[in-house]
Amino acid sequence: MLEITNHRTMPDGFVYLDEVIPSIKQDIRYFGVNNFLGRPVNGYHANRAILTKSAASALKAVQEELSKFGLGLLVFDAYRPQQAVDDFVAWSKDNKDMKSKSANYPQVPKNTLISEGFIAEYSGHSRGSTIDLTIVSGNPPFKQLNMGTRFDFFGSESRPNYAGISSQQRANRLLLQNIMIKHDFKPYPQEWWHFTLNNEPFPETYFNFPVR
Repeated sequence: MLEITNHRTMPDGFVYLDEVIPSIKQDIRYFGVNNFLGRPVNGYHANRAILTKSAASALKAVQEELSKFGLGLLVFDAYRPQQAVDDFVAWSKDNKDMKSKSANYPQVPKNTLISEGFIAEYSGHSRGSTIDLTIVSGNPPFKQLNMGTRFDFFGSESRPNYAGISSQQRANRLLLQNIMIKHDFKPYPQEWWHFTLNNEPFPETYFNFPVR
């Protein structure tokens, strides 16, 4: 049964990702303006990723394996408060705000973003074991591997198995997908950057504490 819980602070069972993986790179897009809303999103007050302890532990193994090859992870989003999800839903229903259409959803009508699975009224992110991320070269200046689309591009081009990209871009997506699957994460068929821990600890609970 779906449950939404409200907390003022981070509850037991969650950790800051950089305390478990000090070498992790973070660019939490909804904290700033570089996102499809073009503004900070409700509930984000810090550029820090939060995950359940079990998801963070599994992700640490991914980072350790990539580091052997001079690569690492860059996180765009992790735990997402329900208030942020509500902010997304409200934005999707505002037909006057189209400023990000050309960059983020050029071929998809804004009012279908929920029905097509790009925005959810209840997101797996709010359960604390879903993460959005990519791979970067492990030495400064850190450079993202070319995945064929930007993060949060809403369209068929973002599907992990999309064929209309270069062989190198497909290889980069496959590398990310394979190493995440190897360490107990499952991919999302709509978005190459989106993964959820198998056997997540809070499969029916959606949290609503702020990211601070």
